[in-house]
Amino acid sequence: MRRQNLALVLSTVAGSAPLSRATVAGRVGLTRAAVSSLVDELLGAGLLVEGETAPSGKVGRPGRALSLNADGPAGLGLEVGPAHLGACVVDLAGGTRVWHRVPALNRSRPAGQVLTELAELAGRATAEAEALGLRIEGTVLAVPGVLGPGPGHGDPGAEQAATDRHGTERDPADRNAVGRATAGQRARGREAHEWVEHAPNLGWHHVSLADHWPAGPLPVPELENEANLGALAELWSGGESADTLVHVSAETGIGAALLIDGRLFRGAAGYAGELGHVPVHADGPRCTCGARGCLEQYAGARAVLRAAEIRGTHRDPVAALVDRARAGHAPTRAALRRAGEAFGIALTAAVNLVDPAAVVLGGAYAELSEWLLPAMADELAVRVRVRPWDPDALRASRLGRRGPLLGAAHVTIQRIVNDPARLWD
Repeated sequence: MRRQNLALVLSTVAGSAPLSRATVAGRVGLTRAAVSSLVDELLGAGLLVEGETAPSGKVGRPGRALSLNADGPAGLGLEVGPAHLGACVVDLAGGTRVWHRVPALNRSRPAGQVLTELAELAGRATAEAEALGLRIEGTVLAVPGVLGPGPGHGDPGAEQAATDRHGTERDPADRNAVGRATAGQRARGREAHEWVEHAPNLGWHHVSLADHWPAGPLPVPELENEANLGALAELWSGGESADTLVHVSAETGIGAALLIDGRLFRGAAGYAGELGHVPVHADGPRCTCGARGCLEQYAGARAVLRAAEIRGTHRDPVAALVDRARAGHAPTRAALRRAGEAFGIALTAAVNLVDPAAVVLGGAYAELSEWLLPAMADELAVRVRVRPWDPDALRASRLGRRGPLLGAAHVTIQRIVNDPARLWD
């Protein structure tokens, strides 16, 4: 019970800081004495700070203001994309304290080489965080691919912790696994969240993170799909109010995450969210997956570049499309219109099936929303007929490319807020 009450007090302060002890007691329904004892424990653990007096609007001496400690525990987020590496540190109060996103052509490079470079970037971010007085309590790595627990562990989704908007997990016994792989786990490479089944836009297939993560002081990170983290970031730091939504993450490939009542829906085996392989034209061109007419063949970055008659190699294809569209390049605008129509067709199925409160266009494609969203909206308006459809429910992410990396760092923060006792178990 005390463990739950610690979480109740900490989450109350996290949602409305600054608050006095008396105000917290009133909101959580506990006595002032009980709340003071819980607050003292959270203060002693470095999770809360008590500052100047907080006006309560009531007669009597005002209490001192409680806030989350922005100079204590922190989460480290990492990201591998086809053309970049990222590392960021978020403090307990949700502030981004360290941010690195560097160009790196990772597609088809050996996983060990990529992860060695990422570990170096993670080490630099960790050192910067420690210089700011922060301590890293968990590390999560965002990857654009399908993840699993490794060979011999059954379905990929069976052992993955289902993180919700509050950072809770499906299996409470696994609460402490994030970012804390033991030497035995490193040797086996078989812990959940340590195996990349397929990441075609990286050229990775059946990659064990533990086997490729370099030996050193940094623990093996927990793996998570980048679209899932982008969706959670919308709730945690993007100001999104809808907690049942479809979040589209698009750049080189196209993925999606489905949140239902704030919880990620992964599917029976962890393969949910493959929006890029939803067919939009049954007799369309053959996709890399082997099927025909998949969304990626019409709306993926390479397909749009071809349709826009933009040739050559581009380190940042989305930026190239934005530049041409802003310049009024007719083929680019027409290609983006067709891509938006394809998105609208694919998303109609998701809207009719799931009844989301919002559809959010995220990732790099948020930068193309000016040209994509009108066509997407037109298709949804025509095709979604069995339920009311609010055009304002379709919108661009406020976080864009930043979403997955921020989401990766925020996983640790949300888990601490939801269960602070995990830090001293």
